[in-house]
Amino acid sequence: MNIINGISRFFVNGFKTTFIDENRYELFLKGIGNTILTALFATLVGIAIGALIAVIKTIHKQNGRKLRILNAIAEAYTTIIRGTPVVVQLLIMYNIIFRWSTHPVLVGIAAFGINSGAYVSEIIRAGINAVDIGQTEAGRSLGLSGSTTMSKIVIPQAVKNVLPAIGNEFISLLKETSIIGYLGVLDITKAAERIISRTANVYFPYISIALMYLAMVLVMNYFVKKLERRLAKSDRN
Repeated sequence: MNIINGISRFFVNGFKTTFIDENRYELFLKGIGNTILTALFATLVGIAIGALIAVIKTIHKQNGRKLRILNAIAEAYTTIIRGTPVVVQLLIMYNIIFRWSTHPVLVGIAAFGINSGAYVSEIIRAGINAVDIGQTEAGRSLGLSGSTTMSKIVIPQAVKNVLPAIGNEFISLLKETSIIGYLGVLDITKAAERIISRTANVYFPYISIALMYLAMVLVMNYFVKKLERRLAKSDRN
């Protein structure tokens, strides 16, 4: 009985010192907001960059005489970004490229967005390649230019193919943003570290942020699965 009472007091006191005292739950709420904000806008930046890179590579592959310089830049970009750790890219962006910036959240969005763009480009390129080549040939036979065929016929079909993968990329970014605390941004992890510095209790803060990330990932995974089912249903119809 004493053991049960001791465990109960441990959990009650841990919860109180982690969330209730000094309204520390507000730190977690702000951290969740910064985490979601960074992941969402970084995903949008990644989609924009990835789509551009994917189109450049696809057009170059179809006609090697075009976009040769842009394709070389795109290849260098994907090689460098995919070959270096995201935390190193984050620190370079903050301490070198945007050293003058006073908005670390924006720097984080830019860093994660540029990192995501390299991976999204391959996702979108795979989606474009999954579109039957006959669609492109049909567009060109109707007198459409290569760029018009790509934007009006190929890209819309490719988007449908890659939407679930883009959702999974957002989930990955949601977890990767846990390192944005290196820039001094109050994300979930940084909130936990601040509370630990005040309470010297590592158990509840760390377990709490693990559960928070897990909850957010499960929610996003639910919507991604729902989207996949809806797309599969529309394909059958």
